[in-house]
Amino acid sequence: MWYFPSPMGARIGRLAGGACATGLLWLLLQPAGTWAQRPPGVGGQGGEARPVAVDVARAQAGSLEADLRYTGTTQPLRQATLRTRTEGLLLELSVDVGDAVTQGQVLGQLDATLLQAALIQAQAQLAAQESQVAQAQAQLSQARTQVEQARVSWMQQQADAERLQQLARAGAVPAQQAEQARTAARTAEQALRSAEEQVLTQEQAVLAAQRQVEAQRSVVAQAQERLSYTQLLAPLSGVVLVRHADPGTFLNSGADVLTVADFSQVKVEFPLSELELGRVQVGQAVQVQLDAFPGQSFPGQIRRISPAADPQARLVPIEVVISNPGGRIGSGLLARVQLGLLENPRVIVPESAVQQYQGSAVVFGVEGQGESARAVARPVQLGQRRDGQVEVLSGLEVGEPFVVRSSTPLRDGQPVQQSVISEGQGGAIP
Repeated sequence: MWYFPSPMGARIGRLAGGACATGLLWLLLQPAGTWAQRPPGVGGQGGEARPVAVDVARAQAGSLEADLRYTGTTQPLRQATLRTRTEGLLLELSVDVGDAVTQGQVLGQLDATLLQAALIQAQAQLAAQESQVAQAQAQLSQARTQVEQARVSWMQQQADAERLQQLARAGAVPAQQAEQARTAARTAEQALRSAEEQVLTQEQAVLAAQRQVEAQRSVVAQAQERLSYTQLLAPLSGVVLVRHADPGTFLNSGADVLTVADFSQVKVEFPLSELELGRVQVGQAVQVQLDAFPGQSFPGQIRRISPAADPQARLVPIEVVISNPGGRIGSGLLARVQLGLLENPRVIVPESAVQQYQGSAVVFGVEGQGESARAVARPVQLGQRRDGQVEVLSGLEVGEPFVVRSSTPLRDGQPVQQSVISEGQGGAIP
């Protein structure tokens, strides 16, 4: 064991613990004032520097921003209330709270006696009006027949008048007979015009009767539709949430009967500060935790961002939708929504990895392996700092090895030896 009583001897003693015997003797033989110079083989110009122990890791991507967390309440994806569309006595209601229903399924029945009577009356009146149409069409057919007969008679009378007129000019028949023939032709023409007008009138009568039939058919359709309202159908597929009425109750039109909710998916609505609105977008992935299911996380995504913020609180409603396998998640549960960040992840390193070298911030990388491993100064551009971590905006890429910490300050090109706590197999990064 070496012992040096003087201060200089104590300095030498400390050096002696890590230097070779040759270097120690060289230091003892130096003149006063030159003891601080390095001996050959210790790390000066006269020999190779000894490797510096370093902890090495690979650059990882991450973010210093904390995830956004908000609370909301679970709601069904869709919800609808079944209401009566006509008045009547509720005769039957076949489902209760918690029962699963399918869209269009018959859930209840109102008394349909009065509506059935109204439908029968409307159908009878429709039949009577259809009979009137048939009669009008028969009369129209007769009028058209009379027109044809009048046309034939007129053509015959006109031909006779022309023939007699020629004979009268030739002196074969009296002129009075020819004049009578012309008069008969004019009379036949007037009868034809009268028959044609009768056809037009009868056509209008048929058209009016047909319109009355169409109107009555609408009345019948409305009566049938009102009768169909006595059947209460499920507005959507889901589960009955609330039962508002019981059989035996007389319900007015528009009265609530059942509330049905679709729980195939569940939505959670929560308010988001307008200052953080730019950090979310429709379709962004989220994680939702429910106090009703401790230790579980449900993936979801943002489905809707309201275009209107609360003018007082400056909060924007955000709607998140999560899957609901098996329908386990109900309505009204407390939900905690964790929003991921939209920013691209950046390289994050410990602040201990950043050193000042030749007036610039650097992170030392490592090149080579084993005895040939050397420290390489990488100038970096730094970003935010938080909790002992710092963002590297440029100069270091994801997956590249870098020195987390070293036993002494490093120089560019200095030999290094990876410590046993470095990442990788055997304590060294290949």
